[in-house]
Amino acid sequence: MIQGISHITFIVRDLEKMTKFLVSIFHAKEIYSSGEQTFSISKEKFFLINGLWIAIMEGESMPEKTYNHVAFKITEEDYEFYAARVRSLGVDVKEGRTRVEGEGRSLYFYDYDNHLFELHTGTLNQRLQTYQDLSI
Repeated sequence: MIQGISHITFIVRDLEKMTKFLVSIFHAKEIYSSGEQTFSISKEKFFLINGLWIAIMEGESMPEKTYNHVAFKITEEDYEFYAARVRSLGVDVKEGRTRVEGEGRSLYFYDYDNHLFELHTGTLNQRLQTYQDLSI
């Protein structure tokens, strides 16, 4: 039986630059660094973001930006706080796509290796209810 997500891994060119990204935006806590040792396929670091295990491994960046992304839930009250954090790093920020009212707000941004992240204020139940209400 699937119990949930174990971890998410991102391949990045610069472990230290991605460390700053994760800590600055998500308050990620670094819990492991391989240093020069490689127990896996390359040097790596592990982080916790509110209990979620995030791994970063040294390697080649994604060749292009796509809409594949990881979305983190935030409250509406924290939206501007996090938006300021993201913008302070000078990364490529995309304002949320046009949405149906009631879906919540989103802020999309790319890291330095073309991974897309989203900060989203809505929930699955809110979105489904909004879609159901519009279908009536």
